[in-house]
Amino acid sequence: MKLDLRNVIHVPNAEKSFQFQLDLSDLEFWGRKPITRPILVEGSVVNHAGALVLNGTARSELDLVCDRCGKEILREKVVSLDTLLATELEDEDNEDDYFLLDGNELDLDEVVTTTFVLAMDTKNLCSDDCKGLCAKCGADLNLGPCGCRPEVDPRLAALAQLLDKES
Repeated sequence: MKLDLRNVIHVPNAEKSFQFQLDLSDLEFWGRKPITRPILVEGSVVNHAGALVLNGTARSELDLVCDRCGKEILREKVVSLDTLLATELEDEDNEDDYFLLDGNELDLDEVVTTTFVLAMDTKNLCSDDCKGLCAKCGADLNLGPCGCRPEVDPRLAALAQLLDKES
């Protein structure tokens, strides 16, 4: 979506609101496509004494898989869109701090896509205390212990044999 900002660029305190949906269902993360629902985007661009500031949110529900136990989970993702906009590139060293306008227009699809993708978590858990799967038998340890004996470090095998003899 292109947002026309010609009525905001040179007018102090001017504001332009926006609301739209963005489809990013074709993006793949770690072999999966978790963004199956549209991203709902809303916000505004405000001219604060000549500085254009974009504020808003992008939200969607993601279809994820727990990285420890493999359980499928549905999680809401809300990303804050707070960034500066510029009409021209002034300092190439800080170009990641703002988005450039194309003439009088802002490509909101690019802003939201970039911000949403950079905010994706690298690890997804069904809960903070997820125990994962047993490395030997593959049982879900969240449902209870599996019955496998813990592996003994080979350097401590002699001590383990002593403990077995005592019991």
